[in-house]
Amino acid sequence: MHPRGWTRLPDAASSLLGLPAPLWQSLWLTLRLAAITTLVLGLIGLPLAHWLNTTRWRLAPALETLVALPIVLPPTVIGFYLLVAFSPLHPPGSWWRDGTGAPLAFSFTGLVIASVIYSLPFAVQPFQAALRAVPRDLLDAGQALGAGPVRVFLRLHLPLARRGITAGLTLGFAHTLGEFGVVLMIGGSIPGVTRVASIALYDEVQALDYPQAHAFAAVLLALSFALLLVVTLLQRRRG
Repeated sequence: MHPRGWTRLPDAASSLLGLPAPLWQSLWLTLRLAAITTLVLGLIGLPLAHWLNTTRWRLAPALETLVALPIVLPPTVIGFYLLVAFSPLHPPGSWWRDGTGAPLAFSFTGLVIASVIYSLPFAVQPFQAALRAVPRDLLDAGQALGAGPVRVFLRLHLPLARRGITAGLTLGFAHTLGEFGVVLMIGGSIPGVTRVASIALYDEVQALDYPQAHAFAAVLLALSFALLLVVTLLQRRRG
């Protein structure tokens, strides 16, 4: 369902919890962004975490530091450099414009790429910890039985680390929900395209509509609490 479908909801549904349709539209857009970002984080983050755990490449510590940089770097700094990179005047933004005919900045695709970069360490680091926690003897036993490295990783290593991996994916999803600086720099506030929940909340505060901002913030608070509770329960079970 396209996010703009929220604008056609009946009044009773669109005013749930006293929130108008545009705010539910921004929440739906945020959930869609978080889901796609989490999927990409799983596809690239798990192989990256495994490689960082096992490689002996001399420059691996520098790459690992680069991956972790968004944890300490101000989001506006990341957003600024991504905005420059996504510009039609510079590659890869110019390459994207030539190939698709549309700009990468101020688009949903640009938000996804920026969110993956910004949330990558919040998924990769839990992935690394979960993969390292699997006893090496079990993996060696799998290889001794004739399974290749890829088969051992997919059929043995990942299932044994599933709780930590699930925690990393959940944390990446939750982190994407709370993004503000990066998505504001990359996407602005285009309704139905880039106006995610955090920006919509900021707009309500700027408009001095505090009752509506409070109701929307309460929804985001409850959703974030539920996601972090899942992470906590998974970590306790893993322990």
